[in-house]
Amino acid sequence: MVLRNIVKIDEKKCNGCGVCIPACAEGAIQIIDGKARLVKDIYCDGLGACLGKCPQDAITIIQREAQEFDEKAAEKHVKQTRSTASLVCPTPTACPSVKAMQFPEESTEKSASMVTENRKTRLTTWPVQLKLMPPNAPFLKNADLLVTADCVPFAYADFHEDMLNNRVLAVGCPKLDDASLYRNKLAEIFRTADIRSVTVVNMEVPCCFGLKRLVQEAMELSGKKVPLRQETISIKGEKLAK
Repeated sequence: MVLRNIVKIDEKKCNGCGVCIPACAEGAIQIIDGKARLVKDIYCDGLGACLGKCPQDAITIIQREAQEFDEKAAEKHVKQTRSTASLVCPTPTACPSVKAMQFPEESTEKSASMVTENRKTRLTTWPVQLKLMPPNAPFLKNADLLVTADCVPFAYADFHEDMLNNRVLAVGCPKLDDASLYRNKLAEIFRTADIRSVTVVNMEVPCCFGLKRLVQEAMELSGKKVPLRQETISIKGEKLAK
């Protein structure tokens, strides 16, 4: 044991969003029981690459007695964990994004009473998948961009009227898709399209909060500052209070 710098996580502040996970190249942090936790002292180099990634300011660097950092053990650990699981969900079977659930339907009578007219789509551009969207598309010029996790439109019944109206839609999954591809694509869009505003909509599951971080990193990469707001939808399809 030696006295050295090492990560400390305040579990009271941590909300389990998982944004810190991909920021730790050594794989020292994992989401366990809904909280970010230091897996082993030997995996933490104490340099604090994860500090600026925590939206809750729950991570600090302290000095305490700990085992020395083992670079080879950390490399082996990263290969094992990241080849079999998501960076944000190292314990995927416990992740709420894959937990099987079923919700009771509202009564047919109540549902019918809520339908007053045939709703029209508010989608005005194509493609919507961020991978396919050309950064120089004319519809992106001076647009209000809506970047949404791909589960949101299925979960949130009022998506078209409340979210999509008068916005350009870009859809992706921060858990399963290539984060670097999205980061670079968004950065190119910000550089070339003079985006007026960005609204990020994610699900409430921890891995989905990484979508906002991707947008922020793309802005930094592009050198542009664009007004940014975030909305979160619950698993049951409710808009959550900020």
